[in-house]
Amino acid sequence: MVVKDVYFAYFLLGLTALAAVLYAVRVAVRGVARSERVGRIGGTALVGQQVMDWTYWAVEPIVRGLAALGVTPNGLTWSALVLGIGAGVALAFGLFGLATLLATCSTIGDILDGQVARLTNSGSNRGELLDAAVDRYTEFAFLAGLVIWYHESLARMALALGAMLASYMVSYASAKAEAMQVETPRGLMRRHERSTYLITSVGLTSLLGMHLHERFADLPYDVLVIAAMAIVAVIGNGAAVLRFVRIGRALR
Repeated sequence: MVVKDVYFAYFLLGLTALAAVLYAVRVAVRGVARSERVGRIGGTALVGQQVMDWTYWAVEPIVRGLAALGVTPNGLTWSALVLGIGAGVALAFGLFGLATLLATCSTIGDILDGQVARLTNSGSNRGELLDAAVDRYTEFAFLAGLVIWYHESLARMALALGAMLASYMVSYASAKAEAMQVETPRGLMRRHERSTYLITSVGLTSLLGMHLHERFADLPYDVLVIAAMAIVAVIGNGAAVLRFVRIGRALR
């Protein structure tokens, strides 16, 4: 089963490579794509704006197709929840390739629901509330899956829990700023950045983990996942504290 599991990662890698080639052609013919939403969000040192523009460009045909089929934003949000929970279950059983595919589809679903809502002018406060709740559940499922898989390693479990804490504290700081009518401070380790690092590390581990371990015996096969969890935990918690400090200063 482990050998077959890597095929999911190969499939996703193939789709990513195809999207990259098509985007390269687009850039050569018409220049780089620009997304209004990405322009508002902005990029950071962790995930550049160019990568985000490429992602939104790649899903645009899907957005138009779903809108034409009458797929609702809430339906996409619920689909993202199911896929995200599935990714967490896959991780709990060590199926890193399958988890990568499911988590990526869940993340894309999270992008699609908002884009379809904007295209069809069907957004609502209830939809935003559902989307925010699903974001928290899917992120929890992914990291909880890692915690379960690493139940025999206290150090790895601690890193996964640290990454989980960072994800919730960054989101909570932003929500608290909005509730107190303070401008939400920008910072590192926003949700799309956390997802990028964690999902990519799991996918690369499925593809390269054992090869790296065989070539460099001192490296654990999951060294990339360990590194990603550490990055999210350290930078994320630091970013959360900085957000709270900035919010406190604004409240003065």
